[in-house]
Amino acid sequence: MKLLSLVLCTLVGYVLSAKAGDQGGQPGTGVQAGSNATHILRISGDTLVVATGSTYVFTVDTHPDSGLVSTRPTVPQLLSQLTAQNGAAQQYVLSGKNGTPKTDGLVETGDRLSITGGPSLYVLVRPAALSGKLQLERNAITQHTRSSVILYFTAGQRSPAATVKIYIPAGISVTPDNTTVNVIGRGDVKLKDLATQSIGRVGSKYSYSKVGTYAITPIPAGTLLTLSGLDLRPANGADIKLVIADVSLGKAGRYAFKATYTTAVPEVLTSAGTGTEVATLDVTPTIADFHRETDGSLQYRESAGTYTTARFSWSPVKGATGIQLMQSVDEGKTWAKAAANVDVQRASATVKKLLPGKRYSFRLIVKDGPHKGFSNIARCYSGKMDIKQFGATGEEKEDCTEKVNQAIAYLHSIGGGTLLFSPGTYSVRTVHLQSNVYLYIDKAATIKALKGADAPETTWFSDKKYRSGLSPTDAGPYEDPENYMTKQDVGHHYFRNTMFFGERLDNIKIIGNGRITGNGNLVTGDKVMNNAPDNRADKMFTLKLCTNIEIGGIHRAEDLWYDETKDAPYYIGKKGEKITDTGNMLQIDRGGHFVLLATGSDHINVHNTYFGQHGTSNARDIYDFMACNDVTVTNIYSKVSSDDIVKPGSDCSLGFTRPVSHHRVRNIIGDTNCNLFQIGSETADDIMDICVDNIYILGANKAGFSISTNDGAHIKDIHLNCGHTGAIHSRSKMYRSYTPFFISISNRARILGAEVGKYAFTDNGVAHHELLVKNVNIGQVENIILNGIDIYEVYAGSSFSGQRWKAYDGSQRRSTPIVAGYGLPAGKDVQGGLDFKLPNGKHTGYIKNVVFNDVHVLVKGTNPASDTAMAPPELGVGQYNASNLKVLPSYGLWARHVNGLTVTNSSFNFEKPDGRYAIMMDDVHGARISGVKMVKTPGNNVLIKLKNSTGVDLEKSAFYNTAWGSAQADLPARQNTDRDF
Repeated sequence: MKLLSLVLCTLVGYVLSAKAGDQGGQPGTGVQAGSNATHILRISGDTLVVATGSTYVFTVDTHPDSGLVSTRPTVPQLLSQLTAQNGAAQQYVLSGKNGTPKTDGLVETGDRLSITGGPSLYVLVRPAALSGKLQLERNAITQHTRSSVILYFTAGQRSPAATVKIYIPAGISVTPDNTTVNVIGRGDVKLKDLATQSIGRVGSKYSYSKVGTYAITPIPAGTLLTLSGLDLRPANGADIKLVIADVSLGKAGRYAFKATYTTAVPEVLTSAGTGTEVATLDVTPTIADFHRETDGSLQYRESAGTYTTARFSWSPVKGATGIQLMQSVDEGKTWAKAAANVDVQRASATVKKLLPGKRYSFRLIVKDGPHKGFSNIARCYSGKMDIKQFGATGEEKEDCTEKVNQAIAYLHSIGGGTLLFSPGTYSVRTVHLQSNVYLYIDKAATIKALKGADAPETTWFSDKKYRSGLSPTDAGPYEDPENYMTKQDVGHHYFRNTMFFGERLDNIKIIGNGRITGNGNLVTGDKVMNNAPDNRADKMFTLKLCTNIEIGGIHRAEDLWYDETKDAPYYIGKKGEKITDTGNMLQIDRGGHFVLLATGSDHINVHNTYFGQHGTSNARDIYDFMACNDVTVTNIYSKVSSDDIVKPGSDCSLGFTRPVSHHRVRNIIGDTNCNLFQIGSETADDIMDICVDNIYILGANKAGFSISTNDGAHIKDIHLNCGHTGAIHSRSKMYRSYTPFFISISNRARILGAEVGKYAFTDNGVAHHELLVKNVNIGQVENIILNGIDIYEVYAGSSFSGQRWKAYDGSQRRSTPIVAGYGLPAGKDVQGGLDFKLPNGKHTGYIKNVVFNDVHVLVKGTNPASDTAMAPPELGVGQYNASNLKVLPSYGLWARHVNGLTVTNSSFNFEKPDGRYAIMMDDVHGARISGVKMVKTPGNNVLIKLKNSTGVDLEKSAFYNTAWGSAQADLPARQNTDRDF
């Protein structure tokens, strides 16, 4: 404790100034900490101080009980973190106490470091947290102007209940209102609102009730901002983003910021606040924040001036005269006045008609006034920069991963640009995307995945106890209520094992009409982490906490639809003609578990993409949007896939949950072994305002259109074919789906803080011995409108098995349109009784306000009347699929636990006689059936069966006996009834 107190006192007394010692070096030693130094606390005099401690770190191979590790560096680790002060080549030798050189093993107190041409240093190892990293978004600002100062801090090791201290230099005011903070990517909030920021949806066993607290303390050298109670176990890029608004500094010079952090588990350790934990802001009289503006629109459209026009801005300056834009085409060797439109009042400039294919440098010159002189330099490339300029050959055998990443890094360094993949084949492992950099795949270009993608990230928790499906009796995912790694399937919580990776990025595009293929090297199985290390990539595009994303082909305004005779997509012309040329579409195949896994990402546009034309293997989910907002999906054709084609959901993989809203989905055509469209199954947070128009299901071995809440989320305002994405050009169609609709609730509760118990109970007389969730409310589904849909061939007929398509022969699985809420077992049916109540006291989760309008269902039929006695089980923790309900007692619509059901202007029919009810309502209250036609077979005089249901209205409806088209009989109108029809 004395040592810890000494460290804290030293930090509080830190003088904020830029000097050599701040960077971990000392004049005269000739050596300093490198830019990657995590273990070097200080180099001063003849002493090198090195950090040691412990933390939890799990790889995918670590045994669940073996994650506690020492942070003491090995000899190679320490030597790799040293560099010469003057940049010269140096050699370092570490010797033990006995003078014998050490090449491996751990660093110890008493070791000595010998430096070529310099003195030796005594090594002192002491407890401390590994150094974090503090960065400024912009390292310079202009004197006497107003701008925001943006800081990013990332701790060197993970910890719950962490404390971060940021030292702000004098002259910069930090207040609860002018400063925002973003903790581990949860979202920007003002400091004053930090303590009340949502922590996401959690159960009562989660130990955090707030994201954190803050304190602002004046100190002699400026201001100390303390952020406390932070859960830094999740690693989502920068742990802290701090934005100090309206900063104006009247004195030029260097202003040093410093950060430290203190861990709580497995031991209390504090970082040194030196080296990478120091960042310096330069304040200059000349304009320092001159930069090129990038086009952040979500729809790429190329015009003649797209690459030959450049726009710039800077912070407005007062008293400046004669501002001109200068340009150079020889890397700044010579400069000339640019033919630009300069708006001094708006601090902006535009230059047009640049020579194509040139590397331009730009800067401002201020001829007079307090800001006289040249600004900083901004750069751009006036065209698409060909990857071949970076040495890539376009030959398939070449691994061009490093060249692609170098090219992306270069374009990012000049403020953004477009990287062209010209004709050729480019084989890559993992491509690291960057903000403001677009990838353009030419029609004759192919990007192929190689084995050996980046390894899955290390984590604070282990997920080994649960890596795939959820059994109704497996309590493993709930054993540690704070382990977010066990709250979703394995594919969702590792991000870096991917073909294209981006984290905390803005304004990225992957566009063109070429091809991207996983090439058989992206795997699909839930046991991917059991594979060899070079075969653990299971995603094509992984985007985590990103904004402004576009993936797709060349934009077209026309709607995409499907030609049944040609089994191919086409565009609908202005006069309704079929435009069969789909050469504008981006071609993607063999995408692994996910073509796109977007998590916590907002403002996404995916469009004009053809999946599976060149290969249909290694294809599972297409578009998974986990905790994403403002998403547009348009003109998608998938020849066949193993899993969902479009899936909004929300999970715990970020270490917290995010609600979902505003998805607009249009013109989705495809065949899938699962669902064409599904909300869920990951539903850890609320999902609202999802509108889908014009879908064409070619085959779906689960549901054509599925809405499920399984983890307690509130799902609300979901509309199909209501015209919210634009005009409805066609009726939606469903062929070969196991069930056309599956709208359901279960109570799986895969969220932080959930608690379960194992119970023995009976459900409709059938014995169960499985998990029940004890402290998470049953989810809600409400306000669902399904409109204008024609449904045929209701059986699991996807061509995923290989045949396109196998005709129905009686062996295929088939079901019924389903609306199924969820009810806990009654206390009398539970062995020993039900010993818990959910937080809101509700025992049943009702689906509310569901509307079927103009929906026409033609099923296969052949079920006997005896199937009307079937009693489907309640959906449970590990049984939340339509198939878990087994045979249903109705052929047209089956509804249970529903408040508010409307069926209008619809029909339910069969190809062969079916002895079941046309509609069955079980615990349905407040239903309206109007303008509905059905078919009844001999031997069953009940068309609409009501069980424990009330308030049902029937009007303007009719039925046919035995077969559609026979003599029609009108059903007598009834109001507010609870009797069968």
